[in-house]
Amino acid sequence: MARQSNEERRFALRMALRLPIVVSGRTEDGAAWSEPTETDDISTMGALFHLNQKVNVGDQLYIRTHRADGTPIEVTARVARIAPAIYGTARVGVQILEPTEHWIRLFVSWVADEHAPAEKKREPQNADQEPNP
Repeated sequence: MARQSNEERRFALRMALRLPIVVSGRTEDGAAWSEPTETDDISTMGALFHLNQKVNVGDQLYIRTHRADGTPIEVTARVARIAPAIYGTARVGVQILEPTEHWIRLFVSWVADEHAPAEKKREPQNADQEPNP
């Protein structure tokens, strides 16, 4: 099977979103760590965020967050890319490994929330009631 190019692998619906997350993993010597942060963007297949904790490409991480309706989710991810950022942090790009359906539901719930009409939805009217102004 031919290897996909970087551009092909990165093709996914992507949205700039500051989503609070908690990222956890293990250091090279096996010690557990956990760090609260927020995403710079999310896609149907991954996320980009800043970390103070040192990680390496290929490391497995666990990401906890919640959907727009408050439902908590946890997914497993693999570090796909790392770039230096300000104040000694790193921009970390991850690919969601599993359960991908949870991540896709998360993405869809936040996209729907971001694109919901700003005005309140009108309640259904009975035929004999006056319409709301």
